[in-house]
Parts: sequence; C-alpha cells; structure tokens
Amino acid sequence: MTDDDRVFKALADPSRRFLLDLLFARDGRTLTELQSELEMTRFGVAKHLRVLEEAGLVVTRRSGREKLHFLNPVPIRQIHDRWIDKYTEHQITTLIDLKRTLEEEP
Repeated sequence: MTDDDRVFKALADPSRRFLLDLLFARDGRTLTELQSELEMTRFGVAKHLRVLEEAGLVVTRRSGREKLHFLNPVPIRQIHDRWIDKYTEHQITTLIDLKRTLEEEP
C-alpha cells in the first residue's frame, strides 16, 4: 500500500475526518478528550487514531503519563498538490483569462 493509499483510506471514514477536525480546532488532545467528542468506545477511537497515525495524518507525543495527538497536515497538502491542483489548474487559468478579458476597456 502506498502513502497516498493510506491517506485516502484514512480520509474515507467520517469518524476519522471528524477526529482530524477536532485536532485542527485544538491540537494536542488525549485519547480521552477525543473519545468524549464521539459516540464510540475508547478502543474504537484508538483504532481510528492508529489508522490516522499510519497514514501520517496524526503524530503523537508523550507528556508524562498522557499521549497527546497532533494533526500533521502535510499528507493532506501532498494529496491536494498531487490530485487536486493538477485537475483544477486549467479551469482556474481559464477563469483568470476570462476575468482579464471582461475587465479590459473596450
């Protein structure tokens, strides 16, 4: 499985996307904090976090007895650059050209 495949697999699940949104809102949360936001068992949340970690979307750091989870946006940006930018470049360029043409004085 490639890195891109892991990221797409991780992003395919709505619960994992919600976990990423929670970490985007406030980084450095514990498993307990994240679990309190979901109607899911601690084990279920831990399993989703493991998938996110394997995809490189979440990194962890120990702080005493706690394990803190942090969002790593780099893989999402790489997916964006690889899979989204190249497909929208032509349309954006066309819209910019149209805007320039419409704004030119007659």
